Amino acid sequence: MDHIVFLTGRLAEPALRRVLADIAGPGDAQAPFSWEVREIGLQVAALMTADMIRRRVAAPLGADRLMVPGRCRGDLEALSAHFGVPVQRGPEELKDLPLFFSRRARPVSLDEYDVLILAEIVDAPRLDLDALVARAAALAADGADVIDLGCLPDTPFPHLADAVRALKAAGFKVSVDSLDADELLRGGRAGADYLLSLTLDTLWIAEEVAATPVLIGRTPQDEASLWAAVDTLQSRGRAFLADAILDPIPFGLVAALGRYQRLRERFPAAPILMGVGNLTELMDADTTGINAVMLGMAAELRASAILTTQVSPHARRAVREADCARRLMHAAVAEQVLPKGLSDALLTTHARRPFPDTPEEIAAVAAQVRDPSFRVQVSSAGLHVYNRDGLRLASDPFALWPQLGLEHDAAHAFYMGVELARAQIAWQLGKRYVQDQPLDWGCAVERPPEDLLHASAPGSTLPSAGEPADS
Repeated sequence: MDHIVFLTGRLAEPALRRVLADIAGPGDAQAPFSWEVREIGLQVAALMTADMIRRRVAAPLGADRLMVPGRCRGDLEALSAHFGVPVQRGPEELKDLPLFFSRRARPVSLDEYDVLILAEIVDAPRLDLDALVARAAALAADGADVIDLGCLPDTPFPHLADAVRALKAAGFKVSVDSLDADELLRGGRAGADYLLSLTLDTLWIAEEVAATPVLIGRTPQDEASLWAAVDTLQSRGRAFLADAILDPIPFGLVAALGRYQRLRERFPAAPILMGVGNLTELMDADTTGINAVMLGMAAELRASAILTTQVSPHARRAVREADCARRLMHAAVAEQVLPKGLSDALLTTHARRPFPDTPEEIAAVAAQVRDPSFRVQVSSAGLHVYNRDGLRLASDPFALWPQLGLEHDAAHAFYMGVELARAQIAWQLGKRYVQDQPLDWGCAVERPPEDLLHASAPGSTLPSAGEPADS
């Protein structure tokens, strides 16, 4: 059994001991590890740095591992070499330690997936080559595997072949999406990887080009013609994707799902494509959950690909969401677990555990504070603001403002306005709030990785002149 030393600050020490006692209580023969807590002489654990640890913690540790707060900055590899044991960051919130150790006991990789994403550029005929390549690069950065050139009815696409060649030259896989035989032939002869879509009547196109065809019925309800097309290409040993056509809600979705299920039962090994854009685009609902459900269905159907779009402003993250969803569902199937507790990427609006601390726990910490710096926390009861002058609680930042005494401190007032606005949003939506950090919107918002190796730049929370620093 490993013995782990946990480093913390004075304010967090009691809560850390309670959490660790729940994970690995004294005398518990089934405990995953033994532990001790060392408070290293500072109030706020999040202000801990590797250099501070080196100065304040004596070696040897007498432990197998050293756990530092999740926001500890500095070179942990150098710290590991100094102490001679592994040093690792824990979660940002100590109440998440049980989940942290559960995940470490059974790590799950989200690096793999088995569903291709075809991302359609729906107005491709109207874009020049440079614009098409730029759009393709953005879609690929979000997770698209194939760039689908959407042809438009009664709209000439004279540069279709050039577009295919330009995208291929830039390193992209390309599909051409049209019901016009001439456009499909031009795209296939230019080197397209996939053609959407062929019916039983246009299978001859597959004999003219090397591109992999996507097969559909003569109409969405004509399953017999789709099955006949699949039979034909299977007998020829020809690669294909079969699409039973996903109709929008509330105009045939359930019936469409039945068609996909029958297609899978009829052809157990056939590669299937699902077009999820009819759901994400044609409904005024956040697309994150829709993509999660549809990629879950794709996993159950053992589908090989989806086709999606990013046309409506509310669907502008659809490709990225689908990428996160396919990884999540692949991991769930591979590990035979529910798609829960594996990733927070699709939890864009609400958090699984938004309020880790109770009002009583926050009040107990607030009672220990002896400096003028404001701390902001959120619980189910509202927004808590505290310093040495006491604890304030409200659900509206405007109710807190008169109690802060910042009328003549514009910089601090601005800072507190930003933090309280974030805190209010977190409280209203049920999101996790961490002071001095932007709210986590999952895959809905681009968030560059944080550099924890170097100290953060001075900010508005640092003590002003003459104000004692935390120690």
